Amino acid sequence: MLAKLTIKNFVLIRDLQMSPADGLTIITGETGAGKSIMLGAVGLLMGNRADTKTLLNSEEKCVIEGVFDIKEYNLKSIFAENDIDYDHQTIIRREILPSGKSRAFVNDTPARLEFLRELSAGLLDVHSQNETFDLGQSFYQVKLLDAYAGNEALKTSYRTAYTVYTKAEREYRALLEEADSIRKDQDYNQFLFQELEELSLEEGEQEILEEELEILEHAEEIKSTLSQSSEALSNTEGGVLTVIAEVNSSLKKVSGFSSELEELSNRLNSNLIDLQDLVTEIERENDNLEFDPKRQEEVSGRLSEIFRLQQKHKVESVKDLIAIMNELSSKLHTALNLEEDLEAAKKQVETSLKDTIALGSQLSESRRKVAGKLGKEICQILRELSIPDAQFVVKFEEIPPNENGIDQIEFSFSANKGVAPESLKKVASGGEFSRLMFAVKYIMAGKTSLPTIIFDEIDNGISGEVARKLGHLMKDMGQRHQIVAITHLPQIAARGNQHYFVYKQTGKEVTTSFIRELEPEERIDEIAKMIAGNNPSDSALESARELVKE
Repeated sequence: MLAKLTIKNFVLIRDLQMSPADGLTIITGETGAGKSIMLGAVGLLMGNRADTKTLLNSEEKCVIEGVFDIKEYNLKSIFAENDIDYDHQTIIRREILPSGKSRAFVNDTPARLEFLRELSAGLLDVHSQNETFDLGQSFYQVKLLDAYAGNEALKTSYRTAYTVYTKAEREYRALLEEADSIRKDQDYNQFLFQELEELSLEEGEQEILEEELEILEHAEEIKSTLSQSSEALSNTEGGVLTVIAEVNSSLKKVSGFSSELEELSNRLNSNLIDLQDLVTEIERENDNLEFDPKRQEEVSGRLSEIFRLQQKHKVESVKDLIAIMNELSSKLHTALNLEEDLEAAKKQVETSLKDTIALGSQLSESRRKVAGKLGKEICQILRELSIPDAQFVVKFEEIPPNENGIDQIEFSFSANKGVAPESLKKVASGGEFSRLMFAVKYIMAGKTSLPTIIFDEIDNGISGEVARKLGHLMKDMGQRHQIVAITHLPQIAARGNQHYFVYKQTGKEVTTSFIRELEPEERIDEIAKMIAGNNPSDSALESARELVKE
């Protein structure tokens, strides 16, 4: 249950705190005083998206914090799965910074909004005006019927099967499209593949061939240069080696006179050896090099063919050409196995569809079993709320599988005797819709262990004796759940175990909202004002006391 709610710097609220009690907590106040703003703040705790426009003071951060007593509810696994510390008294906090950044914390540990949504689903149910509208929508009706039937495990199994089916269907459709494209392009792809395969490409060969061609094209020039270099180095008459050898011999003769001379002699001898090796390598390279016009033509031709294919496929390397060849090979392989693959994919679709329909039928059967019972219970509540001739029927129509099953479900309703039930979108008035929505909430509350239920003016369009009965039922719900009700009706306000009053104050620059818990006499005065206006008469005050006493 919600033990404490703190709101700071949010819309019209500068700093607000409230501690809802067990049972039924009432919130009243003038229209626009800020009651529904509180629901927006609670929505942030439930993982709704934040907006900097909600900041009262744009230079300060907004903080919404809820303290929840959760020891009676089996929520430890949710904390463990999200690596968040569990505590019987759990604190959920949202912060909106002036920069627009939003942060969420659970027990002072940063948390994702997805976790807040998952956690709050087990803590809070907030009824808003939008939800009353949702009651007429098919998706909401399916959700309610499944919750009433306890179909959670069955629906999870169905959705798993449906996911497998839709994936198989997508893959089959994609394979059909690919097959059609492959059939159209198969001959051309075969030609492209053979063209690349016949070239027997090897990664890195282009660079090697380009270097070889460069040498072959300048073979005579290179050979002449090598011959001249060898002659200049090794000529016995004035060649470099001859001169160095003579100097080396002379230095050896005097090297014994000092360590410095010995070092010079050793260095020159080492250089002489290196130079002799160099001459040997130059001569070997010269001997190995031959002008080979045939090889030059072969290399040039292969490079031209490689370059032609690179231009054709709009790539720049042999590696890219090899990748294209492998891709073409894969397409051709797919084409060869096309019919087999299509048959296997089609069979997978049929098998997964069969599984989906089987689970969908179980889900449908479960829904149909409880539909009549749900209608009777709703009508019973509506009779208590002064719609004695209420009729509520759940209509089923079988449809192709979707994520919610194989049923098109429609709630039909009639408030008048002799009038056939019709779609909720057509027949329910504002007051009737409010009572119908409350009946649904009342019944569904009995099906869950949800700690806290918040009603935002679910009494719209209701007054008089109906309001009194609605208050009685809310009080009854408060025996099993923590109920927070925002209301304009004195008959409901009088039923509360606790009563908060929301009001506005206008300062020099800004209007702000406040909330305070009413003492018993203040509560009588507030209910009297709800009956008779700002200056209640003695009779209005007496009526307020009677309502509270009742």
